[in-house]
Amino acid sequence: MADVIFVGLSTIDVIYSVDKFPKANEKVAAHSQDVFVGGPATNACIAHAHLGGKAALVTAVGKHPMAALVREESVRYGIQLVDLNAQFAGVPAISSVTVDRKGQRNVVSANALRGQTPEAVVDHQLLNSARMVMVDGHHMQACQAWAAAARVLGKPVMFDGGSWKEGSDELMKNVTTAICSAEFLPPGSKDSNQVVEYLRARGVANVAITHGGEPIEFVSGMSQGTLRVPQVDVVDTTGAGDVLHGAYCYYASLGHGFVEALSEAAEIAAESCRYEGTRAWMAEMQGVGSRE
Repeated sequence: MADVIFVGLSTIDVIYSVDKFPKANEKVAAHSQDVFVGGPATNACIAHAHLGGKAALVTAVGKHPMAALVREESVRYGIQLVDLNAQFAGVPAISSVTVDRKGQRNVVSANALRGQTPEAVVDHQLLNSARMVMVDGHHMQACQAWAAAARVLGKPVMFDGGSWKEGSDELMKNVTTAICSAEFLPPGSKDSNQVVEYLRARGVANVAITHGGEPIEFVSGMSQGTLRVPQVDVVDTTGAGDVLHGAYCYYASLGHGFVEALSEAAEIAAESCRYEGTRAWMAEMQGVGSRE
């Protein structure tokens, strides 16, 4: 059974490495191309599993031939897969990711817009055995259902706040920890202080706001401050935020405190930026985590 259940998006990521981003109506030749299974919840789930955690992924996969990549990755990393839309025969969500020589990226993605996902039913046997749940806000009804069920059982719910989505306000009612990017701006919020106020007013106990390579702002109980992000030679930032969330869940599920788990996760996320794509860091960081 899983230590952490990750609920949200899976995509097929096509990643190109280029010297520079193309301008309008311009073509550029890629130095390399790779295809990975991606999406915030999925990348976080794989990172957690790589570090040594037992993971379950609740996402829409379907039966299109390309969707087999998601199932293959789940088997490779020992992830229990719960398919929200097993009968969907259409093309799964595909992301086109372009990375320049500075490690900066541009992303175009269909996200969770592909097909109508049936109403999610929570697997209570799976949930009962888990220590926590992570939701990314994609497949919102599923995120809301799993978060609400987890909160009833007193299990922590971590939210990956990449951007504001319809239904986020309702979701926040059952979130205990939110790790958000600077782009996550609820309606009426203009800066990180207002975001923190919004989240705390809805009962979120622990809040962190990331700013790429700049320090992470955090508020937890009566404590607040910043955490330094390790400085590395950046090759590719693709998926770094997802790695942060997955690593945080790993350390939090071991019982580490919010700030400690966040700091440890930031170390791993920064290190992942030294390598191309979303998987190469794993080969270079074997045995980083443990579940002693």
